Amino acid sequence: VSIEYNPTPTFYRLHQNYPNPFNPITNIQFELPKNEQVKITIYDIMGSRIKTLLNQKQTIGTQNIQWDATNDFGVKQSGGIYFLIFQARDFKQTKKMILLD
Repeated sequence: VSIEYNPTPTFYRLHQNYPNPFNPITNIQFELPKNEQVKITIYDIMGSRIKTLLNQKQTIGTQNIQWDATNDFGVKQSGGIYFLIFQARDFKQTKKMILLD
């Protein structure tokens, strides 16, 4: 029996952030099967956009990014539930994150 390891992702995937719950920083990992424009946006429970973490072309493979619980203006956000939205091409996925005070 031969086991083959293929480090190149074959589909888009957004992993759950870790740690979750978190304070003050959380890690976000995603996988891309090809070079692609990626947008990662954080929204609060009311649906207001808090921060655009990423909006640029990324290379094929597994990528990591961190969120330090600040908004686009660098202001620390209060504890609560936030939503992470990942978009690449026609793929879109959402994850729930919990920020502790």
